[in-house]
Amino acid sequence: MNHQRIQSVISRMREAGLSQILVTSTTSLFYLTGYWVEPHERMIALLVTGEGKLTLFGNEIFGLSSRSELPFVSHKDGQDPVKDLAQAVSPGKLGIDKFWYSKFLIGLMGHRPDVVPVEGSFPVDNSRMYKDEAEAAAMAHASAMNDQVIHAAISALHDGVRENELAALVNREFLARGADCEGTQLVCFGPNGADPHHSGDSTVLKPGDSVIFDIFTPIGRYWCDMTRTVFYKTVSEKQRQVYELVRRANEEAEAAVKPGVPLSELDRIARDVITQGGYGPCFTHRLGHGCGIDCHEPPDVSGASDAVCRPGMVFSIEPGIYLPGEFGVRIEDLVLVTEDGCRVLNSYPKDLQVIG
Repeated sequence: MNHQRIQSVISRMREAGLSQILVTSTTSLFYLTGYWVEPHERMIALLVTGEGKLTLFGNEIFGLSSRSELPFVSHKDGQDPVKDLAQAVSPGKLGIDKFWYSKFLIGLMGHRPDVVPVEGSFPVDNSRMYKDEAEAAAMAHASAMNDQVIHAAISALHDGVRENELAALVNREFLARGADCEGTQLVCFGPNGADPHHSGDSTVLKPGDSVIFDIFTPIGRYWCDMTRTVFYKTVSEKQRQVYELVRRANEEAEAAVKPGVPLSELDRIARDVITQGGYGPCFTHRLGHGCGIDCHEPPDVSGASDAVCRPGMVFSIEPGIYLPGEFGVRIEDLVLVTEDGCRVLNSYPKDLQVIG
């Protein structure tokens, strides 16, 4: 149990006028309790009240047991999973985790029509946005491993290699450095790089291709996430121009990160660089996203974001330009907001590289 995090969540509940919430996502449960449970189709839910009482409800198959500070109320397969939970909640508003299956919510409402479900993820989400020292250290370590892995991946470029071969290599390199699991690594050659979420296939590398590596995985439960673009054997003037625009957008946005700066302003800074370079419509996604126990979590780094940089936030800065049928370029770092600016967690070079 992390009592400091729990108190932060309770304070945010009170600010929002919520006296009770259900926390059901695997990552948020881990954040508060230290338990890592992937329930799949079964139910697990942590009931948190404004008075600080916590009760965990779930299937006995999870192998959890009651603790003095965290009672565990279990049920068996075949039993009504929400029966005991329905008896424990109070009438009125109940904050519901955005990830909770509707089948459980519908079941709860059948038992308790006097309960009013409202979206209730934000007390935990808003607490998770600000990493404590241990979390920041874990993310810095994961990013340092990511730097090593991307170096190994770029060094493995050679004639005849396939995207999926390099994606598999990236996973092996991550596992050798303590990754929790394999991931779906994004390796994109040439025209495939014009799809921001292209999943590596059997495409074979050829001279003149741009190569995008967007690689990410959890290490010690905390995610790393970075992107680098390089060129194989030759680089055209157009590729060079696009690359330098994206690099400038990345670096100018990172230079602007400091407490008090709206995240929408970071998006604007990067987007203006690319727009003034003549490729505005080709930057098709937000500038970035929060990162932590989930690879994508609050805050949103976009023109629509209402968040402001605060110390402890970790998010990506990843501008890109995508030219269908030709190539794409994306450059991404994770940044940690500090008291007077930011720390860029990735150190792999961003100078244009022509490999081979």
